[in-house]
Amino acid sequence: MSKPIPVAPKKNKAPTLIVVGVILLAIAMVLKHYSLTEYLSLEYIKSKQAILMAYTESNWLLVCALFMGIYIVSSALSMPGALVLTLAGGMLFGVFWGTIIVSFASTTGATCAFLVARFIMRDAVQKRFSKKLKLINDGVEREGAFYLFALRLVPAFPFFLINIIMGLTPLRAFTFFWVSQLGMLPGTIAYVNAGTQISEVEAMRDVLSMDVVLSLAILGVLPLVFKYVIKRFRKQVTQ
Repeated sequence: MSKPIPVAPKKNKAPTLIVVGVILLAIAMVLKHYSLTEYLSLEYIKSKQAILMAYTESNWLLVCALFMGIYIVSSALSMPGALVLTLAGGMLFGVFWGTIIVSFASTTGATCAFLVARFIMRDAVQKRFSKKLKLINDGVEREGAFYLFALRLVPAFPFFLINIIMGLTPLRAFTFFWVSQLGMLPGTIAYVNAGTQISEVEAMRDVLSMDVVLSLAILGVLPLVFKYVIKRFRKQVTQ
């Protein structure tokens, strides 16, 4: 009789996540100390547009790697500047590559923030956002991944707030990643496209027009409407 194959014990991921959290907090302190967050402003990006575009043309891969690193870290730390970085992505890489680069960088950074909130800062997030957490928990319980998809499309909650509050819901990290990437894609395309004409953007309100917000809101409501229609249809069929 053959011996049973031993099953390797599951590794505890907590120490690794704590180390990652400490590193992210250290980076945040350095950025704050040296006021590096000032570089993530529309005014600064526009003032250096010619230099940045020229350097990107001759060092595309290096700029791509640096850009993604900055985007991921800033998103993971819930720092302001995601919209400015998205515009910069369109300016530097164009609509096609800019959309791909920004999409993966923003979703990766958002997932990092999601994991930090879940495993490291759970108590702090629970205390700070208890009311919003109950609202989102109820939505996830009712609609599941559809609710996250709608939140990503409808600008009802800030980008960083969704990341950290979702970390305290039962939603799986992989589900959070792919639903976020899909849900943020229409907005990413719109803002990356606006970034290709960044010289004409005077303020953020020029990008966040009512037409854009309304379009994203309609897209966000559609999945919930489709789910309701399918549920009603199944109910009618089974009766």
